[in-house]
Amino acid sequence: MWSRNRRPLLALAAIAAAAMPVASAQAGVVVASSGPSAKTYPVGKKLAATDKVVLQNGDTLTVLDEKGTRVFKGPVTASLAARTGADRSGTFALLTRQRSASKVRTGAVRGDEEGPITRPNLWYVDVRESGPMCLANPAEVRLWRPATTGEALYAIGPDGAKASSKAAFGDGEMLTVWDLSQSPVTDGAKYVVAGQNGTPSEITFHVLDSVPAAPEDLALKLIEKGCTAQLDVLSTAMSTADG
Repeated sequence: MWSRNRRPLLALAAIAAAAMPVASAQAGVVVASSGPSAKTYPVGKKLAATDKVVLQNGDTLTVLDEKGTRVFKGPVTASLAARTGADRSGTFALLTRQRSASKVRTGAVRGDEEGPITRPNLWYVDVRESGPMCLANPAEVRLWRPATTGEALYAIGPDGAKASSKAAFGDGEMLTVWDLSQSPVTDGAKYVVAGQNGTPSEITFHVLDSVPAAPEDLALKLIEKGCTAQLDVLSTAMSTADG
């Protein structure tokens, strides 16, 4: 009788256990690594919460997880499960927010005056940077410059050919809209962005099929596509005092 009555309880316990969220074994992903142990912890390596980081003298390791970026410096043996510091989920949400391009034609977006000016959104195309550029939405493309003083005009053309469109920044503005009607952006599209002064930027676009909800998963996608400049922006923005 006791065992017969116990079966429904066991069944209910199993259902409750199945309904409970399963904690992810992944604690983060390596986004930067240097020193003697760099081969052990290459960029893109996934780390579990149960892993311990063992670094030698001269090692520096940067790990990104859902709560932010941590930097470990050797010699040290550290537990990835040990975590303090502020949660950076709000920063991640702002950094990856997608806005309508029609809303950025006026006004300025200013960076942190206490430190280097960096793009406040991961999907802004930095006019200074060459290389792969990952996009969440190819229908909403914006150019960003790290200045607000004076007007600036940029010519945009495929593979250094004759300019197919132009992008103008007004005085006081950091953002301007990419003319998709003249310079359409698709996966693998290559463009040269040239200002009146400075070295032209050669950009290859990669359109993401989706944007992961977790910072470490987005970091893996950026690494896969070679979008290292955006990986640096993500890692820096998500930095914490912990580590």
